[in-house]
Amino acid sequence: YNPNGKSAEIYDPATATWSFTGSMISGRAGHTATLLADGRVLVTGDMFGLASAEIYDPATGSWSATSSMSVARSNHTATLLNDGHVLIAGSGNDSGFSQFLASAEIYNPSTGTWTTTGSMSQSRAYHTATLLPDGRVVVAAGLGSGGWLASAEIYNPTTGSWTTTASLSGARYYHRTVLLASGQVLVVGGNTVATAELYTPATGVWTSAGSMSIDHYHFTATALANGKVLATGGDFYQKGTVTAELYTP
Repeated sequence: YNPNGKSAEIYDPATATWSFTGSMISGRAGHTATLLADGRVLVTGDMFGLASAEIYDPATGSWSATSSMSVARSNHTATLLNDGHVLIAGSGNDSGFSQFLASAEIYNPSTGTWTTTGSMSQSRAYHTATLLPDGRVVVAAGLGSGGWLASAEIYNPTTGSWTTTASLSGARYYHRTVLLASGQVLVVGGNTVATAELYTPATGVWTSAGSMSIDHYHFTATALANGKVLATGGDFYQKGTVTAELYTP
């Protein structure tokens, strides 16, 4: 980790090239980057204890500070809600640099301010947060002060509150989630976990979705235009892997 690592780059798909753009105000790792409805990008937190946030403006290629979160966060989630606000939930670090948190807060891009919202029932980090078609957010698994988590909960932006939903069949973190065209949520992989599960919001139930050939973590999972999901790379028993796998719903 390099605390002086503030640089940013832009990828141009038309030319398949990268170019440097303005540098961030603070060097960060374990942060989030969220595309806002107006095309700007909100960056929050850092694994070594930053509560600060900043905004990237693609029109100028520059960064500007916005108001800080209520607490420092790392390995948290940031979810763009249907109303254009951003939900930030959880925090923690398995190396002991920060305390695990259950708290959540909302960023309003129009005012550049934060407001606290309801806290999760479980402190967690390295979890996933997925926006459902009905505007709610499902948070799944992760790591807490007691170890790996299998629990899941739902945030309702209308009430600003969380409710528990069925737990996954097994605990995991460093996993990935993808919203499928069916409205279901695919949870896949994690630290030493190769299995996948499907969450059905209408029933609040998880079901098995098979297993990958190896356990991927620190990897990417991307929904393709044809409805399939591509999982690529990541760690495998503390070593990088070139493996790619395709999930067909």
